Amino acid sequence: MADETRHRIPRFHGRIPTGRLCAEPGCTEPGEFRAPVDGASSGFDGPGDWQFLCLGHVRAFNMRYNFFNGMSPDEISEAQRPYAGWQRETRAFSPTASADRPPRWADFADPLDAIGARFRGGRAAVAERKDGKPLSGEDRKALGVMALEIDADRKALRTRYAELLRRYHPDRNGGDRSHERQLQGVVEAYQLLRKSPAFV
Repeated sequence: MADETRHRIPRFHGRIPTGRLCAEPGCTEPGEFRAPVDGASSGFDGPGDWQFLCLGHVRAFNMRYNFFNGMSPDEISEAQRPYAGWQRETRAFSPTASADRPPRWADFADPLDAIGARFRGGRAAVAERKDGKPLSGEDRKALGVMALEIDADRKALRTRYAELLRRYHPDRNGGDRSHERQLQGVVEAYQLLRKSPAFV
């Protein structure tokens, strides 16, 4: 039974199987929940000594526990200030004192270049068209389906479309229907690109 108790999954947050009895006088339940000892004096940072209580007694303890017990009104006010701990001056935010500066590389190893890449601008810049016309992500995928260069014009689009139709359409390739999926992708890509601002 003791072995079963030791390996049981904690059902309540904070359960610490200790093997000791509840600290409440006369209680024979296991003391598995940690609580500060009653009567902690003010002026120290933390609860001090701990006692271990059963579930029922730790619930009762939590109902009556008062963190501010024994503090003066000034001490309570100081503990409740919303900016407590923020009295220290913070460094200025400026290009020369930025939180986004590269780390000191001598302090650690970066074998996967996970951090170094960020400070080199991350991934390589996405290629743009020479004529400056915009391309969406879908446009770029469609260009890949059509096997066209990023700077292809409307004439190149029509020429490639006709070429791929001859290659994939059963009426034009001797009845071979094994390329129907590719044909559907080509038709969808062409319909998208012909309406794209880059090809208008």
